[in-house]
Amino acid sequence: MSYSIGQVADKLGVTIDTIRYYDKSGLLPFVKRNSIGRREFTDNDLHLMRTIVCLKNAGVSVADIATFIALRLEGDTTLNDRYQLLKTHEQELQQRITDLQDTMSYLKFKEWYYETATAAGHEDIHFVPGTNEVLPGLDQEYDAYLKATGQLVELSRFANVKDYRLRKRQSLAVSV
Repeated sequence: MSYSIGQVADKLGVTIDTIRYYDKSGLLPFVKRNSIGRREFTDNDLHLMRTIVCLKNAGVSVADIATFIALRLEGDTTLNDRYQLLKTHEQELQQRITDLQDTMSYLKFKEWYYETATAAGHEDIHFVPGTNEVLPGLDQEYDAYLKATGQLVELSRFANVKDYRLRKRQSLAVSV
């Protein structure tokens, strides 16, 4: 079966301009053109396009996607290279997911902070008396809240966030 650029855009949930950009970036050397110069995509092309969109959504650079596509077109001799490229990007994506989860955990802590301050009518409940410095044990108060409300997964995640901040401070102190 043959697909137009518009049909491919619809199937992949991208714009026609995105597909044209991929083509101009050298990511679509496998796509043939008909006698009047229009791109005609096959089912196999659609499969490769899904791979490109997936890699792009995973944050893979256009240059690395171009490398992957070139390796794909070379055939079986590049299987291990393609596998290694995907494994590398999987690890990078997993790290970004972990970082985003940690960021979300810290944002939930800040939401709790402001929710409790709003309920009290002032932020002073989180400050050392007579100052505008946050209480040193505020994170432990949040831990207790998470335990009391049965949010054990979030408690574990928040512990990782605190450990990360502590490790970061320690590594900065060592490097100075």
